[in-house]
Amino acid sequence: MTFAHSVHAEWIKLRSLRSTWYTLVCLFGVGLGITALAMNSAAKTYAEDPQAWDPTNRSLTSYIVAQLIIGVLGILVVTSEHATGLMQTSLIATPRRHRLLAAKVVVAVGVAVVAGQALMFGAFFLGQTVLAAQDLPHARFGDPGVLSAVTGGGLYLAAIALLAAGLGTLMRATAGALATLVGIVFLVPALAGLFPSWLRELFFYWPTLGASAILKTVPDPDFPHPWLNLAGMCAGVAVVLAVAFAVFRRRDV
Repeated sequence: MTFAHSVHAEWIKLRSLRSTWYTLVCLFGVGLGITALAMNSAAKTYAEDPQAWDPTNRSLTSYIVAQLIIGVLGILVVTSEHATGLMQTSLIATPRRHRLLAAKVVVAVGVAVVAGQALMFGAFFLGQTVLAAQDLPHARFGDPGVLSAVTGGGLYLAAIALLAAGLGTLMRATAGALATLVGIVFLVPALAGLFPSWLRELFFYWPTLGASAILKTVPDPDFPHPWLNLAGMCAGVAVVLAVAFAVFRRRDV
């Protein structure tokens, strides 16, 4: 069996699960719904501080929830077979464990890139249409920084899916992997303000804090180089995946 055959087999598995399609429907339904709600309440935000107004970032706020949903998809790529016991069958068909996991990762990131970019583009155009209907300052696709923010948002979501796949491999359970992902994405940044000032500065380098600045067109003084933050996040995800590959090759199913 070639690697292409392994990727094709993993794609058949993923698209055959109803949970995959439910997750994708939830991703677009919730993501675009949050965008519409955020735009409807944008007039008050603009009136409070017109100088800091960033219509592009406002329309992309759905990434906050979308990263959790697309993380679920990345986790299920691995844990769904552990839950049903079919991982043993997959390893019989593909004895080279690194090839099996690599195929799962390729499928996960492929679906995440397409779905993430589609959501970010859809959220941007929907958000700017709603802003224009309210006669509020809105962005056009050709404006400086817009394309970078929209495509960067899709890459950020793809990185979250890869992180989720790595956590799913390590935990072998959907609940455990999802709880760890929530801690990384939401809990640690939320608790950053509770730590002493000398330790709080370390949180500026937390992957999901700096990388999410890529969705802004107005410069953030705390994260002046968001693409470097995103690259740092991808490096952290690569480390998690390397550990996941090592663990997957050595332990029993």
